[in-house]
Amino acid sequence: MKIFVSTGEVSGDLHLSYLIKEAKKLDNNVEFYGVAGKYSKDAGATIIQDIDELAIMGFTEAVKKYTYLKSKAEEYLDFIRKENIKKVIMVDYGGFNLKFLELLKNEIEDIEVFYYIPPKLWIWGEKRIDKLKLADHIMVIFPWEVDFYKKHNINAVYHGNPFVERYREIERRGDKILLLPGSRKQEIRSLMPEFLRLIRKNSNEKYILKLSSKEHLKWIDENLTELTNLEICYDVSLDTSVKESKIAIAASGTVTLELALLGIPTIVVYKTNFINYFIAKYILKVGFVSLPNLTLNEEVFPELLQKRCNFIEIEKNMKTVLENLDSVQEKIQRIREELSGVDITRRYAEFLLKGK
Repeated sequence: MKIFVSTGEVSGDLHLSYLIKEAKKLDNNVEFYGVAGKYSKDAGATIIQDIDELAIMGFTEAVKKYTYLKSKAEEYLDFIRKENIKKVIMVDYGGFNLKFLELLKNEIEDIEVFYYIPPKLWIWGEKRIDKLKLADHIMVIFPWEVDFYKKHNINAVYHGNPFVERYREIERRGDKILLLPGSRKQEIRSLMPEFLRLIRKNSNEKYILKLSSKEHLKWIDENLTELTNLEICYDVSLDTSVKESKIAIAASGTVTLELALLGIPTIVVYKTNFINYFIAKYILKVGFVSLPNLTLNEEVFPELLQKRCNFIEIEKNMKTVLENLDSVQEKIQRIREELSGVDITRRYAEFLLKGK
């Protein structure tokens, strides 16, 4: 069996890799081809387009790359035809995958499409539900999504969140502050100045700056070697960094859920350009933006967005969180309970292989 995969971001690639590993345990003969990254490649997928070349952030960036992505979609369709592939799994990356889904269903007969971790339509606008309905199967990883899709007469498959199986709460023995500025150029450039102000103002504290690649240092204008209280790491695992830390400050994204499952209190920070923020905040009416807060529909981690994303607010909220650790830890435990399940990833893989 051949399955085409389509994702566009690191978080989607990570979730896809879990699924590929489990599917290959269940069926040695299944082959995965398509658009993914290093995690899926390591899990056994053949990559025809690396996601590093597709990195898009926000609305304005997506518009700039529209023509490029449209041509890539045509290439993928040709590959699917040539290889006689009858199953496609899409993971997140709604800006591209929803259009690709439409093209697939219009141009290839008998194609079976699984949409795993569909775009957050309760945030981005329910009118796109009609495109998503073209998929044969919707597989979700948050419990509230089941009810959301049921309102639209879609039976979404839910077995739990795969991260629960991979992240165990760990005992923290350090007193450092863990800084996670994201993996995109725009994120790092917007957040690092505030992180550096925080480091300089609180020189008595020790910090760990975790970057996903050494290459990302080129996006930081200042010389970090002069900061004796800052440790920079690239290849160290997230749980190792968490063990050495008392609190994390992280760019909004999947990592905030990983941190919650590892059991460390976190301050969520984010800055984007004015157009993206205006659309998200006022047109799309976003409430919480981080996955831990969305899971419980309450503030577990403080969210410092746009103007509030500054070192003074970060400092103030860190103090509040550390003074109320028992309450924060209780909420973190509830997140794990809410997202738990039995043999989560294996059950998603079984569903993918079985299909119609």
